[in-house]
Amino acid sequence: MSQASRGPIRTGLVGFGISGGVFHAPLIEADPDYSLDVIVTADPERAAEAARRYPKARVVPTPEALFALATDLDLLILGTPPLTHFDLAATAISHGLHVVVDKPFVTASAHGQELLTRATDAGVQLTVFQNRRWDADFLTLQKLVQGGALGEIRTFESRFEWWRPEGFGNWRDTATLAEGGGILHDLGAHLIDQAVRLFGAVEESYGETANHGPHPDGAETEAFVSLLHESGVRSRLWMNGMAAQVGPRFHVLGSRAGYTKWGLDSQEPALVAGMSPSDPAYGVDSQESWGVLGIDGATEPVPAEKGAYPTFYNELATALRGEGSLPVAPAESLEVLKVIEKIHAFA
Repeated sequence: MSQASRGPIRTGLVGFGISGGVFHAPLIEADPDYSLDVIVTADPERAAEAARRYPKARVVPTPEALFALATDLDLLILGTPPLTHFDLAATAISHGLHVVVDKPFVTASAHGQELLTRATDAGVQLTVFQNRRWDADFLTLQKLVQGGALGEIRTFESRFEWWRPEGFGNWRDTATLAEGGGILHDLGAHLIDQAVRLFGAVEESYGETANHGPHPDGAETEAFVSLLHESGVRSRLWMNGMAAQVGPRFHVLGSRAGYTKWGLDSQEPALVAGMSPSDPAYGVDSQESWGVLGIDGATEPVPAEKGAYPTFYNELATALRGEGSLPVAPAESLEVLKVIEKIHAFA
């Protein structure tokens, strides 16, 4: 929009839970290219917290109240459950707003394709918040792969596991598969996206899912995915919210060396603790958490790249001003969703 080229990108945020409150709002607040103008939450406690943390923003209880202010906005961010994404994004597009949608984009790939078409027809930008592309460990591994440090990659193992038998305490505990529930929608959208970023398009896919919790309609708490990329690399991905002992975050084997990394990226806990993304210490992993490169008996720690979630909004601002590409092409997230759909169909 024209305003985006003249001053701060006027931004509305729908949802102030983990997604909106922990990730999006702090990243927008720390970026001078944006202003956080409207926050939507119907929860009184969250509304009070949003008003305290972002006093310049107008806090409203419904998306309808936000859309009544659409002429004063350039961008809408959806930090809401997947079931709401299509309708909210479609309405935003109809108001001429650019849109950021949380992964897993939408509940069905056909809806995603419809949004891409509508955004193109309306002349607005649509992207998906695949923030895990800027995890410190993923950036480190990407650099090693691109630099040839491992030789020809043969297998890629990636895990996102934790011990949380009580559940999330939010919509994830009750959402059905049709509503975008289950750990494959939630974390598979990240892990499959990372695998495709590293090794290219998927030729074959296979998956296993299991429900060990109260999730309805078969929405799984555990999943395994095997991907054969057109490049010949085999990716094996695990997601588990009830892992009493976790495996390595990455275990990659190549013709020259392997790379193993334990532990999760530090950016989310830093944001939960209130650290600003502009803090020099933000995104810096401790040496104890670095991965190791080499062969058994001869491995060396690899200094971690700095985690960089702010890059998503840096690149988005450039794209909205017509000076660069979107940080995440929505068609890429659509292809990830199609892989998830195929696995659900046969698991």
